[in-house]
Amino acid sequence: MQTIVGFAGGVDAKIVIIPNASSEPLESALYNQEEFKNLGCKNVDYLMFNRADADNDSLIKKLSGASGIFFSGGDQCFLTRDMLGSKLLEKVYEIYNNGGVISGTSAGAAVMSKVMITGNELINKDSSDIFISIQKGNVEIKEGFGFITKAFIDQHFIKRKRLNRSISVVLEYPNLLGICIDESTSIIVNPDDTFEVLGENQVIVLNVTNSSNIEVDKNGNLGAENIKMDILLSGDKFDLKTKTVIE
Repeated sequence: MQTIVGFAGGVDAKIVIIPNASSEPLESALYNQEEFKNLGCKNVDYLMFNRADADNDSLIKKLSGASGIFFSGGDQCFLTRDMLGSKLLEKVYEIYNNGGVISGTSAGAAVMSKVMITGNELINKDSSDIFISIQKGNVEIKEGFGFITKAFIDQHFIKRKRLNRSISVVLEYPNLLGICIDESTSIIVNPDDTFEVLGENQVIVLNVTNSSNIEVDKNGNLGAENIKMDILLSGDKFDLKTKTVIE
């Protein structure tokens, strides 16, 4: 959170929280607002809106002067439901293109990529035993915000044992990397498509761009040879263009 404040321009910068991913958006907004204020931020606001409001000029004006956007956690599909194709999202892009920081936690991380994991399964319907297979067509994918186009983002990764989920997706989208971020951990993505890991735990990068024999058997199970995996610690850097760790 301190790093987000720094990228936004310091404690005097205007930061706006978008809490729509949460099932309790006002509660989440107030919690995140307090987090930023405890770091010394003096100008922290939040937006309360639905899709019908997302093209209203009065709402968009609330982002004027903002240099930091923070997406709260929850369900990333709620964010895309309310913002994809809207003037509000266009304004967020404008802030980003003018040097602002676009950030978030959990759902706010997953929504950053163009290919977005929703967290739902399409084949396995047993909610008590989730992601027990590496199977074609099981992981539901939707369109995200597209700030990252060379990879997809998974989150809570190691703590919630989500390797099956991301292996399935990366094998179905072999031109993309899988960036798998654990809890209390983040990546800082720079304009040159490099990123740095920051936090308490690890980030795993899955890479099948040079794998061979990606195939599906009669049961829909996915297979491949020579899958590459990098496990990155805080301070490690990675180049999305060359798909390699920066030494």
